[in-house]
Amino acid sequence: MANFLILHGTAATPESNWFMWLKGALIGQGHKVWLPHLPAADNPNEKAYTKFLLSNNKFTIDDQTIIIGHSSGSVEALYLLQHLPTDVVIKAAVLVSSFKDDLGWDSLKGLFNEPFDFDSIKSHCKEFIYVHSDDDPYVPVSHAEFLATQTGGKLMEFEGEGHFNTEQNPDYKQFPELLDIIQDVL
Repeated sequence: MANFLILHGTAATPESNWFMWLKGALIGQGHKVWLPHLPAADNPNEKAYTKFLLSNNKFTIDDQTIIIGHSSGSVEALYLLQHLPTDVVIKAAVLVSSFKDDLGWDSLKGLFNEPFDFDSIKSHCKEFIYVHSDDDPYVPVSHAEFLATQTGGKLMEFEGEGHFNTEQNPDYKQFPELLDIIQDVL
């Protein structure tokens, strides 16, 4: 049994997109899942998010943990890894539509108060998988390519899937291809 932490993106909630569907599918397989409502998600802040996530004592981050992040939630996943206790190494991070800088958006500046420390990030995770679409309207695939290179991760590039969200495609209330990727990690 794995422990899953699912992190939603900017201006989203746990009820947005495919998050609740994925939570239900993983719980149905016997896994433990935490899908928190990140504070002030309209203006994400990596310090506030990390403090919030690390202060929760009901969910243990350990060698059986898989973090799944979407958009700014995937950026937070990297910062969370950067700030884990030295002896904690998770099983995997599956990062969907991730990015390496604020994309020129004022609302994302709070996500990048601190530079990434890729050596620290890599020391806390055994496997990185980046899921990105070639036509993401917000995040060029070059961001995922950069992050995959920096973390020694694998990039899985989809064609024509946008930002993997319901604003662009109402079918993204579910994401079975992501569940397949997670099954391979397990």
